[in-house]
Amino acid sequence: MTEMTPFELDIAEQPAALRRLAEADLPQLEAITGRPWDRIVLTGMGSSDYVGIPTWRTLTALGLPALIIDSGQLLDNPGAITPDTLLIATSQSGASGEVVELLNRRDAGAIAPAALLGIADPADSPLAEASDVFLPLQSGPEATVSTKSYLNSMAVHRLLAAAFAGEPAERVREDIAGMARITEQLITGVDVKDIAAATALHPQRRLVFVGRGDESATSLFSALITKESSKVPAEGFIGGQFRHGPFELAGDGLTAVLYGMRQDTPDESLRRLATDLVATGSQVVLVGDEQIPGALTVRANGTSPLSHLAASSVVAELLAVNLAQANGVVPGEFRYGSKITTAI
Repeated sequence: MTEMTPFELDIAEQPAALRRLAEADLPQLEAITGRPWDRIVLTGMGSSDYVGIPTWRTLTALGLPALIIDSGQLLDNPGAITPDTLLIATSQSGASGEVVELLNRRDAGAIAPAALLGIADPADSPLAEASDVFLPLQSGPEATVSTKSYLNSMAVHRLLAAAFAGEPAERVREDIAGMARITEQLITGVDVKDIAAATALHPQRRLVFVGRGDESATSLFSALITKESSKVPAEGFIGGQFRHGPFELAGDGLTAVLYGMRQDTPDESLRRLATDLVATGSQVVLVGDEQIPGALTVRANGTSPLSHLAASSVVAELLAVNLAQANGVVPGEFRYGSKITTAI
């Protein structure tokens, strides 16, 4: 039996990490959710930025003045933070370069949010120590590309969004426990080796991920971890973005992975995109339970919106592992970067 890489071990540890979070004491957030804000700004970098998309969608649906701005852009546009802003910063390490620079500017008085809510794993990280309210991920140490920290970030964001919506915390705890069960089933139950081989070994390989709604986060996360872990170039697109120019990538050699393809909530726009891509000779992969002639279906569904997202993310992780193996590289092994990006 081939020894598992640190990346694969982190993937395998995800159900346990989610259960740690589900069993932990849930924080009291009334001081944050019980008052109006001039604006609520969600920020982070990479997957810590993308994971805020479902939260941003929930807050805006509640009529709250929410924005999502990655930390690099926020450094360039500090005026987005007003004196009555709730700043919600996510950094899995709590020490990424842009987030630390935001903290430094706050200390210097260059930015002055009314409150800082930090989401990170280490309780002794710069973000955790600087936060007015800190939400720990409970994901534990992570060796390489984001896996369990991403799923636990997703779960903590679900807790935060639920608090603003007035949902009982216990319902969220049950949701996270269900997320752990689905993740455990899929880690050993999904086989994407053939899809990965057909993608990575094509002489003109092109790979895109497309998602709408909350699955927008999954499409961006997928492209990021694919590049990091397999060294296969990939792009993530939100909704109709792919049709506006990138559709010219279609044809033999393109693999397009479409997320959120569920029969109980059919997305006609994505169905049309899948059908149109099949007609060009592209390899089309549907993640969910939808079936479209000429497309491949990777069955991965949850029992709630949160576990649906977890299911899609696990497929992305397993695909990244198999792409790396087909591409002849060690899954998740960094060549030039590192786990924590501190340079800005």
